[in-house]
Amino acid sequence: MDNKMAKRKKDDEYRTFQDEWTEEYAFVERAGSAVCLICNDKIASMKRSNVKRHFDTRHATFASKYPAGDSRKKACQEPLSRVQANGEYAKTFITVHDHTIMMANQVEETQVKDINAAPFFSLALDESTDVTHLSQFSVIARYAAGDTLREESLAVLPIKGSTRGEDLFKSFMEFAHEKNLPMDKLLSVCTDGGEKQRICGFPLHSTPGGTLCSDVCDGQLGEVMSLVIRVINFIVARALNDRQFKTLLDEVGNNYHGLLLHSNVRWLSRGKVLSSFATCLNEIRTFLEIKGIEHPELAETEWLLKFYYVVDMTEHLNQLNVKMQGIGNTLELFIMDLETIHHPSKRVFTEYSRLSYIPDVSLRDFEAEVADLKASDMWVNKFKSLNDDLERIAREKTELASKHMWTEMKKLQPEDELIIKTWNALPVTYNTLKCVSIAVLTMFGSTYSCEQSFSHLKNIKSNLRSRLTDESLNACIKLNLTKYQPDYKAISKSMQHQKSH
Repeated sequence: MDNKMAKRKKDDEYRTFQDEWTEEYAFVERAGSAVCLICNDKIASMKRSNVKRHFDTRHATFASKYPAGDSRKKACQEPLSRVQANGEYAKTFITVHDHTIMMANQVEETQVKDINAAPFFSLALDESTDVTHLSQFSVIARYAAGDTLREESLAVLPIKGSTRGEDLFKSFMEFAHEKNLPMDKLLSVCTDGGEKQRICGFPLHSTPGGTLCSDVCDGQLGEVMSLVIRVINFIVARALNDRQFKTLLDEVGNNYHGLLLHSNVRWLSRGKVLSSFATCLNEIRTFLEIKGIEHPELAETEWLLKFYYVVDMTEHLNQLNVKMQGIGNTLELFIMDLETIHHPSKRVFTEYSRLSYIPDVSLRDFEAEVADLKASDMWVNKFKSLNDDLERIAREKTELASKHMWTEMKKLQPEDELIIKTWNALPVTYNTLKCVSIAVLTMFGSTYSCEQSFSHLKNIKSNLRSRLTDESLNACIKLNLTKYQPDYKAISKSMQHQKSH
């Protein structure tokens, strides 16, 4: 019994932190664990052999530079004194989380500085839900910084309560006041046209791309879409029906291998759903007849006219949405393409042909400067040269894309940079014209950039990494999307140097 008690006492001593480990191996005890003063690693099992092995293998340079004795004791005293002065060990060392936050904060300062220096800026706003069912509000800004048109993620704001329009508006305004954004320079706000964004009360107009598709699929046309969804759900949502329908498509040699399910989250998915339904319409009729399901509307001329009208409209909107993606594809391009659609919804956008929404711009001055510019052969030739350069870049992009040379495509000069440089080169006599042009270039045509940020959010905050804090998530997305480069030298100077390196 005495031998067992002695052995247990000896084991307890081996698993208890010993004060001499601080001077011998540069370790301290924190929260029941042995923590290295040099690299901040923790040793799970508090045994001398484990502590010694870590020190010998990981910090051999430190051990040779500071031999055991007074030299090592003095070298360990500096980080130890900082630990004791701060009171909390975690505050002494800079973690990966701290690095991310520091870089994101520095990028944010540059963004706010450039926005304040810009004549105007526009916003794209959208809201989605992450893997933990938390609502995330994406705020994307577009503005001109010198000869560059910037499109930057300002923030992804967590909405932890209700997600009504006024909640989103309140969250954004709190962020804007905190970061001192110049709201008097806010030119336009682009949303997806959802009810939440329509009632949010932003001070300037909203450009909802989704409104067109909503108008197309309301009323009688909405009944067409409703029937299509019911038929698709009957076929695709049931495993046996889905397999049998795919077999039928294979037998008749249809290029489609199945129907697509409709998603309310992405309004442009309607175009692809309707396109596949139209292509497989004959097979759908045959399959429903085999199953004994009656939908006489699928053969009625009136219903088919409405159906194919919706198919054509949504297909055009899909193409339009793709054109709106990218810096330099502005609202003006949206209006020009919209003129090709003979639909009442285009009246919603006619207000953008006026200049009243641009501050400090006189319509009389604008018209006079346009007339003067047209009479100047030098500037007319300048813009003709710009047009030739843009066409050349477009041809080169098409050629490189056909050869899948994506890296070479990225090396081409950005079109928006050429456009901004040309407008900035105008003399002060064309100040109003230049102001209007830059204002139009900053306006969003769709919320595609918000959708891109949600794709990055899904990859960053996944099922395997779902415990990210709101601050870390915002920092990771900002660094992932920004075109700015953090000042690494300035950040490194503010960090603690590791003595083992």
